[in-house]
This record gives sequence, C-alpha cells and structure tokens, in this order.
Amino acid sequence: MRILFCNYEYPPLGGGGGMVNAFLAQELAKRHQVTVLTSRGRGLAGQSVENGVRVVRVPVLFRTQQSVANLPSMLAFVGMGIFEGRKLLQKDRYDVINTHFVLPSGPVGDALSHFGRIPNVLTVHGGDLYDPSKRMSPHRHSVLRMWARRLLQRADMVIGQSTNTLANIRRFYAPEIEGIRVPLGIPKPTLGRASRQEYGFAEDEVLLVTVGRLVARKAISQLIGMMDTLGRYRTRLLIIGTGPQEQLLKEEYYKRRLNGQILFLGQVDDTEKFRILRMSDIYASTSQHEGFGLVFLEAMACGLPIVCYDHGGQTDFLQDQETGYLVPLNNVELFKSCCELLIKSPGLRTTIGNNNELRVAGFYIDRCALTYERIFEDAIHARNSLTGRLESTLNAT
Repeated sequence: MRILFCNYEYPPLGGGGGMVNAFLAQELAKRHQVTVLTSRGRGLAGQSVENGVRVVRVPVLFRTQQSVANLPSMLAFVGMGIFEGRKLLQKDRYDVINTHFVLPSGPVGDALSHFGRIPNVLTVHGGDLYDPSKRMSPHRHSVLRMWARRLLQRADMVIGQSTNTLANIRRFYAPEIEGIRVPLGIPKPTLGRASRQEYGFAEDEVLLVTVGRLVARKAISQLIGMMDTLGRYRTRLLIIGTGPQEQLLKEEYYKRRLNGQILFLGQVDDTEKFRILRMSDIYASTSQHEGFGLVFLEAMACGLPIVCYDHGGQTDFLQDQETGYLVPLNNVELFKSCCELLIKSPGLRTTIGNNNELRVAGFYIDRCALTYERIFEDAIHARNSLTGRLESTLNAT
C-alpha cells in the first residue's frame, strides 16, 4: 500500500498525537510506502526520511513552540497542507489517506481525498473534539461543531482511540457514526534504568513521576499542591515535559517553599524518559481528560502503579485497584490518599507494577498497525466497489 498520513503535528512537534502517528507510520513503513504531510517548525527540513518514513513538512510561519501549536499556525496548516498535498498527489499515487485530528488536520485530508479520489480514514484523538480545559474546544461552539460534523460524515471511515472518544463523537457531533475503536500502541520501551545517585536521590525516597505538556488540561498545579502533605513521607515529584504553563508552575513551587521536593526535568529524549520512569515508584496524573493516555501505557511498561482520574479514554485499559487507582475527577483528597497508600506500601507497588507489565503487552504498536492495515484495506475495497458501481450505472445509461 501507498499510505499518506495528514497530521499537523509530527515529532519533534507536538505531544502524544504526533508521537503515536510516528510509531504507526514507522511500523507500517516496514511493509508499505509511507508519507507524512505535516507542519514545519523552526530548524526542521522541508523533506526528510525518518526511520523509513518520508516526511514532508509545510511552512507554518506562526508556530513559536515545539510542544504546543497556536491558532494561527493551525489555520496556516490548513491552507499550506492542501496546497502542498495537491502537489504530492500530482506527482505520486496513494491508495489511502489517514488523517489524524478532525481539527485542524481534517480539512486537509478531506480536500486531498476529494482531489485524488482516494479514501480518507479519519482518526480522532479526543482532544481535537473535546477538551474541557479550553474555551475554544469545538464542542462548545456551534460553527466548529458543524464543521467537525461535516468532516466526520464525509470520511470513508472514522477511528476513535477509546470508548470515551467515540462516545463524544456521538454525543456532540454525529449520533449516527458508530466509528471503529482502535487502542493506541507504543513500541516496546528501551531497556535501562537511571541511577538515583546520578539524580541526587536517596534509595529510600519515594519518587512520583508525571509526563506531559505543561498545559492547563494536565492540572499539574494539583500535584504541586499535594506535595505539602506527601512530602512528609520522603517523597519527591518529578515533572517531565515543557509547555506554556511551565513558568507559572515553577512560581507556585517556589511560593510554597517545598525545598527540593519537586524537580522540573524539562524535555528529555525517549531513552532518558524510560530510564527515569523505571527509576520511579508511582506514576501520577491529574489530567482533566485524555482521549486515550499513551503515557499510561509507557508507565505500565516500566512497571509503575498508576494514580489518575477516571475521566477519559484511559478507563478502557486501567482498572481501579488493579492497575493502581482511578479517582473521581478532581477529588483531590482521595487522589492524595491513594498516593499515600502506595507510598507506604512498597509491596503493593511491586505487585501492581508487575501486573501492569503483563497487561501492557497487548498494546504494543505491531498489533495497532495490523488493525490499521485491515481498516485501510477495507476502506480501499469499499471505495473501489462504489466507484465500480457508479461507472456501471453511467455506462448503462
């Protein structure tokens, strides 16, 4: 197959949605011809081949941060993506388009599907249609809802990464769309464990860790507030990631005078991220919503128990008191109590962590890619069958 991915974010730009697209593209490139059409950030080449994937980046002059896109850059991708994508289709033949994110990537995939007369499989990540922390979340605005509904209805097939994501499609946009649930996948993590000595931690300290873009939806200020209590147990909080809220979070940390109980580790590469996860004891997330929660799989693969809220796609594969604890949204006191229980119970942490390592085996990227292959083949077959019937009808008349 010749596959064209459309995604406004692709590493090193963006977060989990771009990362999972890269995992999928690289796995499929082992058997197929794969091209990704995406945004071009500062210092990135217009075209490159990355792990067998041809990456075509279109200029979006307004993007100023690698981790987070802004509205002007997303609008710029719509125009430039369609313009450059049509040039791609004029030079090369593709069998299927896989568009990631209804907005802002959706209009690009839809236009190229129409122009090239090839099927468009639309993958919804969750936050592109429902983000309770954003005033501009499409589910809050009638014009954006109508636009998103139109794109969903025009797609040949719609994929949602979780039960929650598919439910939000039907609740806010298109009740008639059943969609196909395909859980995200991760590559098997690299081996290795960071030494506590190199980071300046004692062996008897309990390390909580969280990973993600420092944006309002992650609600990391809640974790910082909990350290007033959790810090009494020789506990530290490690925060991996950068984003627009970084300075505000650091100011809150200094204001609380937590005396080294929190470390902002910034952006680290995947190898170091997994070394830090394996060094840690508990994965904690106060995110207000996740379409799926790729990082939860990464934490499970590193043998960590997980404490998070019960709002989002992670409820498909996390189970309260088995993978850790699922806490009602924004019940901060119960969240803190669950962390305290794990902090005080090293044996419980080990038991849950070992169980998580076994559970995560079903979520590696090779299985996800095989499912996508079957969906692409079905979409191509359905489009060809429809074209054949139309041609027969025209010939008969």
